[in-house]
Amino acid sequence: MSQEVLAEKMFQDSPLFSRSDKDIEEMSLICYNYIVVLWTQKNFAKKRDGFMQQMNMFSMIDMIGQDKTFSAICDSLGCENNSPAWPDKFGAAIKKWLEDNNVPEIKTLSLFSGAGGLDIGFSDVGFDIVSSVEIERKFCDTLELNTGKGKRFNNSKVHCIDIRALSGEDIGDIDFIIGGPPCQTFSAAGRRANGVPGTTDARGMLFKEYVRLLKELSPKGFLFENVYGIVGAQNGEAWREILEVFSKAGYKLVYRIVDAADYGAPQHRERLLIVGLKEGVFKFPRPTHGPDSLDKEPFYNAETAIEGVVSKESEESNKLGGRYAGLLSDIPPGLNYSFYTEEMGHPNPVFAWRSKFSDFLYKADPNAPVRTIKASGGAYTGPLHWENRFFNYEEYKRLQTFPDDYEISGSKQIAVKQIGNSVPPQLARMMAIAIRAEVFDTKFPFELSFLQEGEELTFRKRKRALTSVYRKKAEMAIKALKQESGALPDSRKYGCTIDSSFHFKEASRTDAQFMVNVNWAEELEIEVTAINEVRDTPSASITIVPRGNQWPLKVKSVILTVKADILPGLTVAWKAFEQELIVNGMKADLVQLNGYYQYRSKLLVTAVVSDNVKYAEVLRWVMRNREIPEIKKTHTLAQEWNVLDSDVMDAAEYLRILGYEIRNHSTNPQIDADHWLIPYVFPTLTPQSVQLRKKLR
Repeated sequence: MSQEVLAEKMFQDSPLFSRSDKDIEEMSLICYNYIVVLWTQKNFAKKRDGFMQQMNMFSMIDMIGQDKTFSAICDSLGCENNSPAWPDKFGAAIKKWLEDNNVPEIKTLSLFSGAGGLDIGFSDVGFDIVSSVEIERKFCDTLELNTGKGKRFNNSKVHCIDIRALSGEDIGDIDFIIGGPPCQTFSAAGRRANGVPGTTDARGMLFKEYVRLLKELSPKGFLFENVYGIVGAQNGEAWREILEVFSKAGYKLVYRIVDAADYGAPQHRERLLIVGLKEGVFKFPRPTHGPDSLDKEPFYNAETAIEGVVSKESEESNKLGGRYAGLLSDIPPGLNYSFYTEEMGHPNPVFAWRSKFSDFLYKADPNAPVRTIKASGGAYTGPLHWENRFFNYEEYKRLQTFPDDYEISGSKQIAVKQIGNSVPPQLARMMAIAIRAEVFDTKFPFELSFLQEGEELTFRKRKRALTSVYRKKAEMAIKALKQESGALPDSRKYGCTIDSSFHFKEASRTDAQFMVNVNWAEELEIEVTAINEVRDTPSASITIVPRGNQWPLKVKSVILTVKADILPGLTVAWKAFEQELIVNGMKADLVQLNGYYQYRSKLLVTAVVSDNVKYAEVLRWVMRNREIPEIKKTHTLAQEWNVLDSDVMDAAEYLRILGYEIRNHSTNPQIDADHWLIPYVFPTLTPQSVQLRKKLR
């Protein structure tokens, strides 16, 4: 009998739930093979669709005879699901069941422990954290607050040292190792700077210390976690090296990129997880929440997660301040600064598309998990509360599924950094349960559902599909906005100062270094003159027009005239133009008008610079129109600047004094030596710029 006929006969016979486990396994294999055959035969498309409608292959087979949904798991432990702080109760319930049933603990070493996110989850599932290793003092303080008799990590010893100073002899017998080295070298922030340092950075090589301890201690297995960007770093070379080194240590590896929200965290957080075993087979647990779960269990949303939180923080302390604070109230929940872009249809696009990190002015949606909580951020880094404020410390803990009673050392800023650097404990719990069940043969009062090899999760597809949802939200919110006036801003004249850190501010004439004359008409004219200096001939004249004849300024062009020494008069002229964008609510800065440098520039710039000006030809080149800046070799740049190769560094440092952002191998190691990048035709350095503190040599 053919597989096709047999498969169809099995559906026509008695109900599936009446079959034995052996029958079900055989049917699963037959039906799966049948589906694969149909999928590859065009003539069977209609039959395939009807067949798939009858059964969701993996989910249906998995559910027969044993309910493996997360609700069933919670019921078996006598704990709640989808209620405020339920992950705390779930962790306590599984810990109690293990203790009540005298299930032996698993001696575990935690490396790169941070604030203990992995440790919390694994500890709840009977992995006895006998030692934790962490180099940063503030993280060690947190671990020590939760370590000791009667505390969460009852038998643990905190080693606050560099892992390179740790010997396996200091630890003793170990059954399992958990942890992930620092991830900054593979992070999204690194990727925005023309690549990532990856394993070329010393921090990117710390995984070899992990492997060294694996060889010294020879545990049964390990779990390694890191950012998913590690897979693509250095064109995959770093990832191949990591897999090779772990494999040579004698471990068979299984790995996946997962989303913490799929496992019960009220936060979308993608992480790479590697499980290595000396022997045996490991399958990742199926998501417990979301579309990939057995019963499509709803995600644990942010509003439910933080319900009932009691905070000692005042409302005043969590308010946003500064010039962008007023923008947040109009942003719909779930969206970020991109709400104020031309691409989203905003009538007053303050920002350029993809010119900021996605967490800039990101307002959380109460009915969904929040986006990834960042360890470090600025004054407008989200997730921000849907009530237009910062989340408080206790709310951050809930969103990361840290237990309410878990102590974190330091100020709120330090505590949030520790939270943002951690693995959500609920994700760790689900991985720990799967490892205990498959590797250590623990028989729980429930059964897990496992992902089959090659079975794909859908969180990436869902993430891409959100773009249309966000556009719809933005469209509805924009319709409610008042239409802006067509009137030009007022012309004005004012004094200003600028310091060596490029802090530009308006000032009274008695305190001013320069006078700025702004004339809004058919053209926007900005003239900069030095106090008590009369100069008829400009040192520079710059004309700016939109590429494509469209921009939000309501003028045909902008003309900047510098009637002062080029240093710092040229910088003042550009900063004065930027000031007009800001005070009139047009754009947040010049970058937003031009667009992020990795995309096609929205501005056409021409500059006339007096021959008497130092590096006049270099300045003309820098301000000359470039659609997308290119990384150039020193020799090429010297030819275009009409200087010697040996003079390029001096000219570049002169541009830095004028406020231009100049990048080379010293400022950004991922740029090859003897190469240069000048991202913008205008000065962008500010007191807050990361590049300001970097040296070209």
